Amino acid sequence: MTEPTHTGGCQCGAVRFRVTGVLTDSSICHCRMCQKAFGAYYAPLVSTRGADLVWTRGARKTFRSSNFANRGFCETCGTPLTYEAPDGIAIAAGAFDDPSALPPTVQFGTEGKIDFVDRLHLLPGHTTEEDAEEAPFVLEVVSYQHPDHDTDGDWPKEQTP
Repeated sequence: MTEPTHTGGCQCGAVRFRVTGVLTDSSICHCRMCQKAFGAYYAPLVSTRGADLVWTRGARKTFRSSNFANRGFCETCGTPLTYEAPDGIAIAAGAFDDPSALPPTVQFGTEGKIDFVDRLHLLPGHTTEEDAEEAPFVLEVVSYQHPDHDTDGDWPKEQTP
């Protein structure tokens, strides 16, 4: 029986990874350090403990955010990639090519949880196309992000304005 394999990387494609093995520890962390590291209300992370993590393209840059943790990110595009602590490496859930395959099972750092987070699902929702009346440029967006699969060749690709 083959073990599951998950791939992913940063938005520009300069850094890519592959994780082979079962990933069961998917979480959301609400602590203030994770909020700042992700520039978001919380950080979705997937532990790679018990699995084999290989960096397949490029190398992450790290920032020592505490006496125990390093935060990995892409030096080219800034995508948050890792939380690295003595108990292992966790990958940013959104950096996986298919983050929907890794739903969170637990929350940490709830003392830092922002109270409105539990009500986000109550907000009105709109598709990108529905936003075109207010922001017509959204219909002409050309993504320069790396596709959600492994690719051959050099990345990031050159961008033309």
